[in-house]
Amino acid sequence: MLFNSIPFVVFAFLFFGLWPLLKQQNTARWLWITLMSFVFYAWWDWRFLFLLIGTGSLDYFCGKAMLRWPKAKAVFLYLSVLTNLASLLVFKYSLWLAELLDLGLQQLGINAELSQHIPAFTLVLPVGISFYTFNSLSYTIDIYRNKAQPAKNLLHFMAFIAFFPHLVAGPIIRAKEVLNQLLKVPAINRLEQVNGLKLILWGLFQKMVLADNIAIMVNDQFTAVTTHASAFSWWYTMLGFSLQIYFDFNGYSTIARGLAKWCGIHFKWNFNHPYLAASFSEFWQRWHRSLSSFFRDYVYIPLGGNRCSPLRNLLNRWITMLLSGLWHGANLTFLVWGGLHAAFLSLESLLFKVKRFKYPIVVSIGALLAWVFFRAERVSDAAYIIQQMFTYHPQAKVFEVLKNSATVWIVIGLCIETFPWYKSYFKWRNLPWIQIGFWASIACACILFRGPVQSFIYFQF
Repeated sequence: MLFNSIPFVVFAFLFFGLWPLLKQQNTARWLWITLMSFVFYAWWDWRFLFLLIGTGSLDYFCGKAMLRWPKAKAVFLYLSVLTNLASLLVFKYSLWLAELLDLGLQQLGINAELSQHIPAFTLVLPVGISFYTFNSLSYTIDIYRNKAQPAKNLLHFMAFIAFFPHLVAGPIIRAKEVLNQLLKVPAINRLEQVNGLKLILWGLFQKMVLADNIAIMVNDQFTAVTTHASAFSWWYTMLGFSLQIYFDFNGYSTIARGLAKWCGIHFKWNFNHPYLAASFSEFWQRWHRSLSSFFRDYVYIPLGGNRCSPLRNLLNRWITMLLSGLWHGANLTFLVWGGLHAAFLSLESLLFKVKRFKYPIVVSIGALLAWVFFRAERVSDAAYIIQQMFTYHPQAKVFEVLKNSATVWIVIGLCIETFPWYKSYFKWRNLPWIQIGFWASIACACILFRGPVQSFIYFQF
């Protein structure tokens, strides 16, 4: 059920229509959130609802057990972590690992065909599994660290883990931040409702008007990679994809924040103009902040962070970024993408220890080149694209490329992303007639200039 679909509009009317009646009591509020979130998730494939309920229930009971039997809390933590990671391994990485093993065994003359014996049900990736798994892991880990208290009951926990705005594509939320909010009767005033509506409209605009229109050009270019041989067209395409993935994912996160705000729940910003970052470390403080902070708090810092020798610190960075790449999918392209960012961060750390690295254009170009591996289906395709990007083509038809209909949306997207000054210096932005005109224009654009309906990019993770 996509946020930008008719079924979701019907779903939202039903959910928020009864919300004022059911939000007053904890049990009714949690039950309504849980049941409707299950309907939202089951819309894709009801069978995987049992996976969500099963792993969530286990994590809830592990959290309770840590409080009841503190001397054995490590056992329950390991049970939770291993179960969640096992579900990721089975549904997300089993086929990929089997294919890699088959390839390795073939080099030894052994034809095992392990990939042919993978159960069919594991070949379907449960939507949002990486997101709700990490949400659940933050719960048990924080309880183990005494940074969070267990949920009051299973309904309370399920309302947190299955809350539909963030369920399938984030942001990754922490139990200690949301469980407490779910304990209170939400007081939603008119201002909160208006601000939530603005977030929803702005997110829909980013997704439907910017990301989906740019996607037409990007998808066409990547459909037949080797037929395109022009440095300019590939730089232009990757600029388009850099904006597409940003507006696609930020659009989803913004809609999620708006929907949550209507429930009296507040999520943190997931993006903060990442392409304005002056360093690669700052880029990761601005891009997908919920995932970056998760890997920082639960991987990088436990490994030693930067409170260790320089060599160990580099190793910590590489492990963290490679795991981040692997989190995105079972493909070598994601590992290379994570490795490139690890290399960028390592060089930045080694070469600019005293004077901070401050070259936004270099960061943007580095991120753009890394996106090639993120978007390409194979490493060989990405290598071809990189080669073409740095090859002179005297016959390149620049004007033909710029005539593409995506150009106008790329220009608008660049203005929105790289010139945030309009928020600070537009002195008349708070006038009522300016506000009404602006948001009415955004709503009209979502209707009149929307691109072909496409799934959100991060649904596949």
